[in-house]
Amino acid sequence: MEYRETEIEGVYIIEPRVFSDARGYFMEAWKESEFTAHVGPVHFIQDNESKSGYGVLRGLHYQKGAASQAKLVRVIKGRVVDVAVDLRRSSPTFGRHVMVELSDENKRQLFIPRGFAHGFLVLSDEAVFTYKVDNPYAPQEDAGIRWDDPELAIEWPIDPHEVQTSEKDLKQPLLRDAELFE
Repeated sequence: MEYRETEIEGVYIIEPRVFSDARGYFMEAWKESEFTAHVGPVHFIQDNESKSGYGVLRGLHYQKGAASQAKLVRVIKGRVVDVAVDLRRSSPTFGRHVMVELSDENKRQLFIPRGFAHGFLVLSDEAVFTYKVDNPYAPQEDAGIRWDDPELAIEWPIDPHEVQTSEKDLKQPLLRDAELFE
């Protein structure tokens, strides 16, 4: 696998080696020793999966405090744009984001360390999205910021009127009003 750190320290795009032939393909999706050598030790404890249709935007979510989660995300079917927003006030990249296309074709993965909000927007008719986390879901520490916060200046690649999101995500605070990390 190829590990490329993005312009935000700690966020990595991971490109697997894919071996294809007439039967299909084979790839290693995750290998602890390789991951640790390039990114550092992360103890993943759970895999999650979601299925969504075109225009569904999930995010921008995070968990506060000790419940914060590192995530390794990828798409098994379809195509999404995935976004990680730096919420660490002490970071030189605070409030900046990384956006990357993940798909069943490019097989890219994105590693998002603790201290970031995360979200994705489905660009295909359907997408199956999977991710590893290093901390369990803690409802009392659940938080988020608005996906369309002008301060974040995220250029989502579809018309905002086509975006489908949850009632909860529509009520998230702007970055300036959110409870963040130090």
